[in-house]
Amino acid sequence: MSTVRDVSDLVPLAPVPADGLARALLPFGRSTMLPAQAYTSPEVLAWERRHFVAGSWACLGRLDELRADGATQRALLVGDVPVLVTFDAEEVRGFANTCRHRGHVLLEDDQSSAGRSVLCVYHAWTYRLDGSLQAAPGFRDHEHFEAEQHGLVPLPTQEWHGWLFVNATGDAAPFAEHIGELEGLVAPYRPEDLTLRARHSYEIAANWKLVSENYHECYHCPLIHPELCQVSVPTSGDNYRRPGAWVGGTMLFKDGAETMSLDGRSLGRPIEGAPQDSVLYVQLFPNLLISGHPDYVMTHRVLPLAPDRTWIECSWYFPDPDVDPAYAVDFWDLTNTQDWRACELVQRGLTSPHFTPGPFAPNEDAVHQWVQMIGRGYLGIPPHVED
Repeated sequence: MSTVRDVSDLVPLAPVPADGLARALLPFGRSTMLPAQAYTSPEVLAWERRHFVAGSWACLGRLDELRADGATQRALLVGDVPVLVTFDAEEVRGFANTCRHRGHVLLEDDQSSAGRSVLCVYHAWTYRLDGSLQAAPGFRDHEHFEAEQHGLVPLPTQEWHGWLFVNATGDAAPFAEHIGELEGLVAPYRPEDLTLRARHSYEIAANWKLVSENYHECYHCPLIHPELCQVSVPTSGDNYRRPGAWVGGTMLFKDGAETMSLDGRSLGRPIEGAPQDSVLYVQLFPNLLISGHPDYVMTHRVLPLAPDRTWIECSWYFPDPDVDPAYAVDFWDLTNTQDWRACELVQRGLTSPHFTPGPFAPNEDAVHQWVQMIGRGYLGIPPHVED
């Protein structure tokens, strides 16, 4: 499947204006940003939570954290779909978090259990960690009841470099197609071998897509990020166009800078095999942003809460488990705060009756790629598919 070249015949599946979407899907140099409704409408966000977050490969977090403290099962809301993940020895499985009897959730969102079976507290239906039905009180002698027909509904899961992903609707393309050629860019940083040394969570008054659009361009850097421009060259690097459901590129350091910190110096150990002259900035659709530095990896995990509200988890991973992460955290907490304020002010502007979508600057090609991925998604085209 490819993008639609005759934009006059677009019929979006999402509740966005067809004419505005048509303009956003024009080639780079002619296209505009998405219409305001894409950032302000509760109906659009509801559609995105089902089709972009639940309907794709959403990152749930780090696998070792999800199964920490002996957890054998954990419940999460993925988009608008309740999901149950179980851990049995080295086996990780995903299921719809709904009992096969009357639909009661098996665990409430964000709860975990160390039990060896999954119990529905409504009528005591019990499931094994592999999802098969273990007990259904009162049905033992029921003539027409077949226990093997009432196991939990399985959902695809995938571990990738230490992160766990799930497809909550069960109908996304295979994970290998979703990742595409991103594997070759991320693998040199060996994120699965790095240690979490710091984490900050933010809740901002802006649409989740604005976070991504801001991340994929440095057109704003000279005015918004003076500290960043002291250690890196905002006009440097290249944006990739390779297979997979991701967008991103690189940025070079200024002469004498070793990493992204307030003075450009690294107080950590280099990641062996990782590029030492640049930073990798990539986003795996829908919600994981990976920033690879010579000496650490920073991630942003993004979850939409409302049309104008987004939760962001920022994590820093290092090869040295004893390193003081402050040199990286201080730099990026300042930079993040600058970005979040800009996103919030864009959100305010999008509510104006006078707003009309503007064009892309010549160095906003990665933002254009992201907007095209979103726009094609509104037509039902999977995020890894492009013209």
